[in-house]
Amino acid sequence: MVAPPDSAPPDNAPLQDDQLWARSLHYSHSGSPGLIGVSVGVRQGEILALTGPRGSGKTTLLRCLSGQLLPEQGEVWFNSIPVHTMGALARERLRRDRFGWIGPEPQLLPELKVWENAALPLLIAGASHRAAKHAACEWLDRLDIGGYARKRPRALTRAESQRVALARALVNEPAVIFADDPTAPLHRAERALLLRTLTTAARSHGITVLLATHDEGTAAVADRRLALLDGRTAAAAGPYASETTEDQAACSLSA
Repeated sequence: MVAPPDSAPPDNAPLQDDQLWARSLHYSHSGSPGLIGVSVGVRQGEILALTGPRGSGKTTLLRCLSGQLLPEQGEVWFNSIPVHTMGALARERLRRDRFGWIGPEPQLLPELKVWENAALPLLIAGASHRAAKHAACEWLDRLDIGGYARKRPRALTRAESQRVALARALVNEPAVIFADDPTAPLHRAERALLLRTLTTAARSHGITVLLATHDEGTAAVADRRLALLDGRTAAAAGPYASETTEDQAACSLSA
């Protein structure tokens, strides 16, 4: 576990009551702006959808909030922990102990069995082999893939592999799950199963979820949305930002 810092967030922080919040984040990719002054807050157990077209800054924001990237300017706080000032090892420990991550690619290790892939966060954290396997198999069963627990990832379809990735994100019951367009490669039925399991787990375990997506149907499961456009929140991107975002959503639905 990560020890809390000696100092709490400043009293004038507008989002300090949230479990996870960031203020005025700036980040660039090889000189190209990725985030420009983005602020966001999310309460414990809330599902927040980060919406916007590809290239709008959703993934960069998730990576800054989860400590994978350090913002060039701005602050990121998890409870009373200043993620933006932590060293690399402390941020890695925070991600291992308190955060879960699922992206559009399952990224399973081919040399491990399915249950071992799902149990990986627990095994890395030092849990017993028996306890890790039991927890992993429980989540695999909930995702209707328990029968593949002893197989290798090559025996799975793309959709089944993504279910294993979700089990891996949930297995240590994290405080926050960062979901970066996890339904992008899935057909409608598989997308529904993945989202149903994610949202049910979040509600029953009080897990906070930040869900990045450009799909209107996926975003609909969230409690609230934050739209991004060109590295800014849509409201700050200009007077036509909301219209642009709605047009793109309509195009996505009609495609």
